[in-house]
Amino acid sequence: MGSTSSGRFMEIIVLVIILTATTTATMEAAQAKARCQSQCGNLSVPYPFGTEDGCFMDTQFFIKCDESVEPPKALLQNSTIDVLHIDLDAGELRILNWAGSDCYNSSGSSFRFSTWLRSGLYNISSTKNKLTAIGCDTYAFITGSIGQDYATGCLSLCDEISDVINGSCSGIGCCQASIPRGVRDYEISLASYYNHARVLSFNPCSHAFVVEEGEYEFSASHLNNSGEDWKLPMILDWTIGDQSCSEAKKDPETYACKENTICREPENGNGYLCKCGDGFQGNPYLSNGCQGPAARHVTIRSEVSIVRVRRDTKVMVAGMDL
Repeated sequence: MGSTSSGRFMEIIVLVIILTATTTATMEAAQAKARCQSQCGNLSVPYPFGTEDGCFMDTQFFIKCDESVEPPKALLQNSTIDVLHIDLDAGELRILNWAGSDCYNSSGSSFRFSTWLRSGLYNISSTKNKLTAIGCDTYAFITGSIGQDYATGCLSLCDEISDVINGSCSGIGCCQASIPRGVRDYEISLASYYNHARVLSFNPCSHAFVVEEGEYEFSASHLNNSGEDWKLPMILDWTIGDQSCSEAKKDPETYACKENTICREPENGNGYLCKCGDGFQGNPYLSNGCQGPAARHVTIRSEVSIVRVRRDTKVMVAGMDL
């Protein structure tokens, strides 16, 4: 550069390109089998579950999609049990099931509704459910014979509505009992010592149900509830088959865990579950269902800056010698 313009400035327009790198974690959805229905109403239906032949692994994983209602309702197999959520990682089904009721009037027993669940295919979660009974003259038993034989129950008593404490199931108006491990069915029986005669004015009915822990909060107002059409959420555990991981791996043709997966054995019951390995995400039961890390998306944002420089000055911008 010459020096004839020494001491003078000129304007040079410099385009400064700023690259902003952003990473978008595009979680791979736990997808259905190819060309199969992936949604039934509000429920996502990932494989090994499916709504029609050829779309589920076996009959254990059949979800009936009732499209005669709006929105469509997902039902467990051919039952009337609503399916609310399918968790592939945990191996869980969240369902709605009926509460049982035993009601009285001044003449004696007036209404009784029994509730039970007999699947033989799913374990009733022992860690996430509780038997719960409501009433001031109530005892409830739960029994089962599929899987592990068992019988348990609880007792709930009170003399006045003022005795009960909202939110408490310690035996005054509401009681709870744990579900044993390894059981696959239940039947609830309800009874009353005095046919509710002593508490009829504020508590005509006893109720009992299996409910997901933390999803029911007792209220004194429930003592005056007839209980009809009362459904509550509960958790069922599911697994693949009845073999351990080491046994299942011996037969590659029937082994359910696909590429980039880890096999694990459940805490409750037999069989095994599949999970995408570290750094992978998606559906471990589908071929190539577990994909690598999410792609990085680069967004380019440009800005124009006015830089005043001397003519005999070298300007370095983004490593380029201008």
